[in-house]
Amino acid sequence: MSADNAAVRATVRKISLRLSIFIGLMFFVNFLDRVSISFAGPSGMNHDLGLSAAQFGFAAGIFFIGYIILEIPSNLALHRFGARVWLARIMITWGIVTVLFTWVQSVTQLYWLRFFLGIAEAGFFPGAILFLSLWVPQRFRSQVLASFYIAQPLTIVIGSPLAALLMQLHGVTGLAGWRTMYLGVGLLAVIVGIVTFFLLPDRPSEAKWLTTDEKSWLKAELANEDGVPRHASPIKAMTNGRVWLLAVVYFGLVYGLYAIAFFLPTIIAGFQSKTGAHFGVMEKALITAIPYLPAAIVLFLWSRDATKRGVRAWHIGIPALAGAIAIPLAVQVSDTVAVMALMTVVACAIFAALPVFWSIPSRFLTGGAAAAGIALINTVGNVAGFVAPYITGYLKSVTGGYQLPMLIVGVFMALSAVVIFSLTLKQAPPAPQANGTRRATP
Repeated sequence: MSADNAAVRATVRKISLRLSIFIGLMFFVNFLDRVSISFAGPSGMNHDLGLSAAQFGFAAGIFFIGYIILEIPSNLALHRFGARVWLARIMITWGIVTVLFTWVQSVTQLYWLRFFLGIAEAGFFPGAILFLSLWVPQRFRSQVLASFYIAQPLTIVIGSPLAALLMQLHGVTGLAGWRTMYLGVGLLAVIVGIVTFFLLPDRPSEAKWLTTDEKSWLKAELANEDGVPRHASPIKAMTNGRVWLLAVVYFGLVYGLYAIAFFLPTIIAGFQSKTGAHFGVMEKALITAIPYLPAAIVLFLWSRDATKRGVRAWHIGIPALAGAIAIPLAVQVSDTVAVMALMTVVACAIFAALPVFWSIPSRFLTGGAAAAGIALINTVGNVAGFVAPYITGYLKSVTGGYQLPMLIVGVFMALSAVVIFSLTLKQAPPAPQANGTRRATP
């Protein structure tokens, strides 16, 4: 295939439409499943199970213990067995566990199910990132990852009203609304997992919707990408200094993401006591969704700019700094509109940085190293998934407010910005070498 711009972009666009949207649907179900507890908590679950803010935070965070334990082994298994089988297995397993939440009767049972849910989901996200990196040349990767990552903010935009609708079926199912929501979300994951097994191709050569010329161009492009020789050893990837620095950056971004995702619905519920207003289940869901629609738009435009200019440190550092400043301010103001405006800034900042960030590891990792390195970064980042909700809930219980917890969120996001800028300064690209290779850096 002639590698002219029109033909190349048409091929990448086809991959984006076919794969990114499909993987994005899987990610939508994944994130909806993971944050369902944030919808269930203030909508009856906390009351029915007698959860304090600290217990809710621990239940939200314990998910990540099981997730972290099996993250790297799961991604190496995906590299060995293929994305179609392994991602389908992950989805069906977590769907079954989520269905079991329908009948949880105690705090202890909730803790165990959240732990097993983390085990079931382990490897999905880094596996999806690895899968897409095997299909898309580096220069288009941030663009395609954005098409996939946009599912995460849209999970809140669409998922919040969907969760509210399920929770309003109390009279139809005979179950409490939050139990009905878990049942619906779990069954959805099982169905999409079965569809994945039959429809997802493992590699470009298996894609019936690509022409022979398009397959040939992709194979040649991926085999001859410009850049430094990439690490192929999983052990070397796990001891690589840049991998660990990127893990620190991701930790700060994820800390902000889950602090908002798990506690924004609860914070919004607190508006009622301050203002005297009463919000129904659907109204709470729609208010929760407000920050995420602009975030989806910013994500798309920011990633498009990164694709056009080439990924730079400021594509990650500037959003991280914006979030670091906005989130502590959000809990200092009393006006509801101002709070939501600042939360919108935080959501836009986090989702602008994340897809651009994930285009970096595959620049210097390949094969088993990419599987191990991406999983390691995601594992360290998801330590924040446990720490953020637990610390946030604990400090809320101790101090009676969200001022200190959100200040800590801001500190970790500022740390992400500092590290990504310092990493780039330390790894400034040298002049091109005689063999045409150069050092690719964030």
